[in-house]
Amino acid sequence: MAERFERHRQPWTHEELEKLKLLAKKGMALKAISKAMTRSEESIKDRAKIDGIGIAKLR
Repeated sequence: MAERFERHRQPWTHEELEKLKLLAKKGMALKAISKAMTRSEESIKDRAKIDGIGIAKLR
């Protein structure tokens, strides 16, 4: 069963956006970023797309 996050539909803070950019720049995978930020993978993916942040894909 998927992990549940209690931050459902919470607005993104400036600090969270900076952390997302930093983690994505380091090449972390979506799942790892999701755990580190306690946000869902979908939320991370959507926000990254809005801000033009590239997330590494595992192969």
